[in-house]
Amino acid sequence: MASRSIASIGSSWKQLSFNLTRRTLSTSTPASASPSASNPSTSVSKSKRKKKKNLFEVAQFLPNWGIGYQMAKTHWSGVAYQITKINLYKDGKHGKAWGIVHKDGIAAADAPKKISGVHKRCWKYIPNSNKTQQIITPQSQSETQVQNQAT
Repeated sequence: MASRSIASIGSSWKQLSFNLTRRTLSTSTPASASPSASNPSTSVSKSKRKKKKNLFEVAQFLPNWGIGYQMAKTHWSGVAYQITKINLYKDGKHGKAWGIVHKDGIAAADAPKKISGVHKRCWKYIPNSNKTQQIITPQSQSETQVQNQAT
């Protein structure tokens, strides 16, 4: 008889703890879900951070994979590399690159040097480099010659 009463006490304790747990979970779930359900635009309005690019991801959109163009890391000031050679791996996002160092727009070295940190995501294209000026200058000269001959 004593064992029977101990078993009934144990089973009633289990039921009580289960009911208490179920009540606690059921009341806390709607309270935490209601703010997100009432204002869904807050999660959409948060802007995502723009993923920065490594040297090869920047160079892929330039003609001839950026050879002849200047690129620099975003935190550099006054220093850039003019790309002379790129060895690209099969995936197109990794490889090795060589270039000539330019400090304040003037070449600081004669020979190309292997560029370190090409896989770090902090590279940018320098738009006002000598290569872009060379491309623009011959076209503008030929256009002015054609206009002069037409008149």
